[in-house]
Amino acid sequence: MSAPVLGIIGGTGLTELSNLEIVRRQVARTPYGEASGALTFGRMGGIPVIFLARHGYGHTIAPHQVNYRANLWALHAEGVTRVVSIASVGGIAPELGPGTLALPNQILDYTWGRKCTFFEGPDQPVTHVDFTHPYCPHLRAALLGAAAAVGEPIVPEGVYATTQGPRLETAAEIDRLERDGATMVGMTGMPEAALARELSLSYATIAVVANHAAGRGTSSGGISLDAIRAVMQEALGRARRIVERVVVDHERS
Repeated sequence: MSAPVLGIIGGTGLTELSNLEIVRRQVARTPYGEASGALTFGRMGGIPVIFLARHGYGHTIAPHQVNYRANLWALHAEGVTRVVSIASVGGIAPELGPGTLALPNQILDYTWGRKCTFFEGPDQPVTHVDFTHPYCPHLRAALLGAAAAVGEPIVPEGVYATTQGPRLETAAEIDRLERDGATMVGMTGMPEAALARELSLSYATIAVVANHAAGRGTSSGGISLDAIRAVMQEALGRARRIVERVVVDHERS
């Protein structure tokens, strides 16, 4: 590619961007298998972007079965240097009610058994990467600026606890996550962020709060999946506005 391109990884309820003009789709085969779906090459406001549906275009891939390595490798191979991830989460902190947008700055990883590194195998040296700050501060700043520019409120930081899934958490597990410092909980934050770091990709996440976490607020007696769908439809529209603005800002930078 002649110039770096911004990559967008969509989460639950965001298999396509309504403001994306699709140019073509391309099946992505990598040394780590096939990505979750075809890469969608398109334009937002006339600016090239590549979109990938994390759970597949029919939302058929569970969080623990996503081929995170193939997804990140496929974007990297097409010249992507910065990746904006959009992910649904449950809100643990009181300020993270349903429909809130947040920009996490830290991660807690409770996943297991997922392929979590590119540096494995008999021919690979033992390689450690610094992960002190798991999200790119420059891309986070760009997203905060984009949110302000389009008038969308966004919580500027938070701790994203990544659980294994696909089941939702128990109330006791949420209590534990809060004691550990988590302010939100989701199932796709890791190893996606760590793999992006291994590929030297600038990576940040817009977390869309779909519901109060188990045992909290409106979820104190259980979590309504119908209510989640209604919240996500509205909140994702606001997230799209931020993404579209950051695409324009990315082109200018």
